[in-house]
Amino acid sequence: MPQRPAHIAMFSIAAHGHVNPSIEVIRELVARGHRVTYAIPPSFAGIVAETGAEPKVWTSILPTDDRPEDWGAELIDNVEPFLTDALQALPQLEEAYRDDAPDLVLYDITAYPARVLAHRWGVPLIQLSPNFVAWQGYEEEVWQPVFDQPLRRTERGRAFLETFAGWIAEHGMSLTVEEFMGHPPRCLVLVPKVLQPNADRVDESVYTFVGACQGERAAQGRWRRPADAERVLLVSLGSAFTKQPAFYRACVEAFGELPGWHVVLGIGRQVDPTELGHVPDNIEVHPWVPQLSVLRQADAFVTHAGAGGCQEGLATGTPMVAVPQAADQFGNAALLESLGVARRLPAEQADAAALREAVLAVADDPEVAHRFAGIRDGMAAEGGTRRAADLIEARLPRS
Repeated sequence: MPQRPAHIAMFSIAAHGHVNPSIEVIRELVARGHRVTYAIPPSFAGIVAETGAEPKVWTSILPTDDRPEDWGAELIDNVEPFLTDALQALPQLEEAYRDDAPDLVLYDITAYPARVLAHRWGVPLIQLSPNFVAWQGYEEEVWQPVFDQPLRRTERGRAFLETFAGWIAEHGMSLTVEEFMGHPPRCLVLVPKVLQPNADRVDESVYTFVGACQGERAAQGRWRRPADAERVLLVSLGSAFTKQPAFYRACVEAFGELPGWHVVLGIGRQVDPTELGHVPDNIEVHPWVPQLSVLRQADAFVTHAGAGGCQEGLATGTPMVAVPQAADQFGNAALLESLGVARRLPAEQADAAALREAVLAVADDPEVAHRFAGIRDGMAAEGGTRRAADLIEARLPRS
């Protein structure tokens, strides 16, 4: 039998897309009697504490959701901050866990110090991935042409790779940068397998798809569908790529006073509602919404196709219009469209007429509902939160 209670340590960054997918797994582990600590910057300490886990607070220097422009526009701008943050975070985390080493480490894909600490402590390490994972052939098809080769063409990119490799070696690990970043010893994938590219080439001795682990999320609040709403549409671009006033104005034009439709428009905290102009009564505008609560009552979803939004749309069976903004969202949007549950609409084409046509088409398509039924059955079979907790417990040291 595993030790009871064990000390399990989780490590992540202050981003909804990296914290929310794992939060129900943490709650379940606490409910099973384990002591769970969670290393997280202070802005997410309250969310962590609500699960019963103990926040181990550290200071991050990553760009925040209210300043997405700080990420820059080049590849190096997107990858370098995570290493820079890890270098300054590691001493903080060493101090936070002084004389308090865990029995097992869980970590988000961006939490580089966790892998160093687990190696030092000599404890099992499990990655909790909030998005798709590497497959056999990933190095040749993605890592080398998309990351390694472009980085090596610039002095700044070469310096990044050299610093990263030196940091890994300094801590006694014989791994390449690509192995450190993209090849965990064990990984639980917190997204449905249907969202995984090249799923037939994923090594399932390392990666286990447990699917969405969503829970009730009662702490985020509840949204109530108006009694007179025949249909409900949610529009949300997530939490990081929300500075899009022109897009929101197009949504107001597309769906304002559309007969029978009530619209929940999430605009983030970077856009002033006055920038939208006149907003008809059938549209409610919020800087933030309890997305899962809305989706459980919605008839359509305009999304940026982030990993979290995709799996929430699939779990609730909500027809989607995917308007990707950056990063993995383009691939996610293509996958949703290939599954037959979404229309993909490039951001530059997302004017009022195109948005209205896409939403009405996907919401009225009976084939979409049919496809959702099969997908949701497959997702249920993946096991979700309980299976994730079972697999974590199975890796705990035995008494």
